[in-house]
Amino acid sequence: MTNVTATGQYALVPDDFHGVTPKVVVKEGEKVKAGGALFVDKNHPEVKFVSPVSGTVTAVERGERRKVLSVRVEAESQQEFVDFGKLDLQKMSAKDVLGILCEAGLFAYFVERPYAVTANPDASPKAIFVSAFDSMPLAQNFEFVLKGQEKEFQKGLDALSKIAKTYLGVSARQQAKALTEAKHVEVNVFDGPNPAGNVGVQINHVSPINKGETVWTVGAEEVIFIGRLFCNGRVDFTRTVAVGGSEVKNPAYVRLAVGAQLTNVFAGNVSEGKSLRYINGNVLTGSVVAREGFLAAHATTLTVIPEGDDCHELFGWIAPRFNQFSVSRSYFSWLFGKNKEYTFDARVKGGERHIIMSGEYDKVFPMDIYAGYLVKAVITGDIDRMEALGIYEVAPEDFAVAEFVDSSKVELQRIIRQGLDMLRKENA
Repeated sequence: MTNVTATGQYALVPDDFHGVTPKVVVKEGEKVKAGGALFVDKNHPEVKFVSPVSGTVTAVERGERRKVLSVRVEAESQQEFVDFGKLDLQKMSAKDVLGILCEAGLFAYFVERPYAVTANPDASPKAIFVSAFDSMPLAQNFEFVLKGQEKEFQKGLDALSKIAKTYLGVSARQQAKALTEAKHVEVNVFDGPNPAGNVGVQINHVSPINKGETVWTVGAEEVIFIGRLFCNGRVDFTRTVAVGGSEVKNPAYVRLAVGAQLTNVFAGNVSEGKSLRYINGNVLTGSVVAREGFLAAHATTLTVIPEGDDCHELFGWIAPRFNQFSVSRSYFSWLFGKNKEYTFDARVKGGERHIIMSGEYDKVFPMDIYAGYLVKAVITGDIDRMEALGIYEVAPEDFAVAEFVDSSKVELQRIIRQGLDMLRKENA
């Protein structure tokens, strides 16, 4: 674990909470406590999005058509917290638990399926799913994160079980008793390569979503956030973030609060003299962030890789390419076997072209869904066919590996996101 001194600047970004229409409830210069609301959802004002620290609101950043881009807070040296009082979970009903989660800003971290949007508190989910492991590249080891926080994790699971039947997905390699012997939840063990850790894959294998049904998902570390609230009566959004990538000199875990500025995380710890891409999250599903940007609400990983825009290859695609990875045998690197290490950059290495129905999506897609046909149904806007092909069961992240191996260079995650938004609007 590496100690990083925070810059004191924090930002909460509404775009991190897909499906939310933000209404800012603070003004520049106003003081807030940790756990105090910065903005709410216009459609569900009871769902609050709160400050991770106490301090002064320095900016409400807006973009085109006055869209709220971020609300920034400068932390004060002596932190103050909103006191939510002593919470006796055993005496609380599901409605009480939901109410305090909305008030404390923790319900904002629930994601609803179908549509993969911030959850609607008025919905009645048939289940809540938590994945306790992440199989994406360079992901954090949740067993490491969990050490010393087992009590809070179990308390968080207890709170979720009050709301709906809760399923906990664990890896066959995980041994922590707090996971394998978790109480008040159904524990399911998964094994296999990425994307086995995706909560969508786990839902598909345990309790698939049918039209008209709703499921909520919560990140494993957000469960700890919930547990802290019920143990201490106040919010604590501090995460254990894995910092890695080929351009990070000393990969490490760092403790950061949600929305923390990342300047000091990267200072002196990344390669100099080359164009770099900083990613909030992992290389397959993360979003680009500036070096001076802020930790995204759901991010548990920070990754730095070469941008690749300063590379000039002699003969281009016709070169044999012994040091570049290929899923197929397009490059001669396949001669070195599967154990050879590669440095990946952000280049697509080819232009978008027609989708060839070669079955390459299905080879890496672990759900009983015809991924290629579903993508084509979304592109053509055929809602009936989208529904028949299982769009209610998927989220953009479920197509991350398929997008990586796609020889057509199509942005599958963006297409699925558009399809889900289209379907949500149609069914509203």
